Amino acid sequence: MDQINLLLSSLPDGILLGFVYGLAAMGLTLIWGVMNVINLAHGPIIALGMFGTFFLYSRLGINPYVGLVPVAIVGLLFGVLIYAVAVHRVINAPHLSSLLATFSVNMIIIGLGTAALTTSPYNVDFTAGSISIGSTTLLGTRLIAALITLIFTGGLYLFLYRTRPGKFIRAVANNRAAAELMGIPSTRILALSFGLGTMLAAVSGALIATFFPFSILAGSGYELKSFVIGVMGGLGNPIGALLGGLILGVLEGVIPAFLETSWVPVIEFGLFVVILLVRPGGLIGAKK
Repeated sequence: MDQINLLLSSLPDGILLGFVYGLAAMGLTLIWGVMNVINLAHGPIIALGMFGTFFLYSRLGINPYVGLVPVAIVGLLFGVLIYAVAVHRVINAPHLSSLLATFSVNMIIIGLGTAALTTSPYNVDFTAGSISIGSTTLLGTRLIAALITLIFTGGLYLFLYRTRPGKFIRAVANNRAAAELMGIPSTRILALSFGLGTMLAAVSGALIATFFPFSILAGSGYELKSFVIGVMGGLGNPIGALLGGLILGVLEGVIPAFLETSWVPVIEFGLFVVILLVRPGGLIGAKK
């Protein structure tokens, strides 16, 4: 009976967390899907989104959800800057070159962040109430974060399939050379894609900051989760990342009801390896 009660209380919480995990993974898998670049700076960018919320709320008094607007804009521009400085020069080089380029950005952000902010934990002291359903209590911050994730997911879908720049992104992702022959400015589209992926990572970090304490090193754990989700949802499938995030959230809600919490990452990454071996294209399917 205790296990059932624990499951009923932890499963909804895990599902709500899964929405935000999916948002974080969307940024990683969008960049991979368009330009075949694995962004190893993904984790520190999530951490920068956390600090964006922290400073906007604690120093300027801006509501964390209102603060998502400047965090998203700065994230987009920062992604375009990273692409122009570090990624553009190696976009046609072997994958190792782009890995090293984004890893260098990763180390620069962590180094500067550690010097300026230390590795001490920070906390956004913000609450949005809660809703009780039977023995289950749902935190308002997580409900709002799940709703915002759905809004961003819907917005990304509409952007990719209903707007001219979105169609350009899909064309470049399918065949860059053919897209260039049709007059599509691939360099600008790649920069926009990298900016969008960075924006999604920063926004997910901004939402996570309302849940847990964090430091400049906190993004690494969410980066690893994003890789697992990317494999579940299919690498290069941004919308599938949301379902992958929900699967991971369900696992994090179910496992503690039957095993110690320390088994959560073991099972998650064990599943990651199994999926890579059995279905490398992902449970849902990679990009077409």
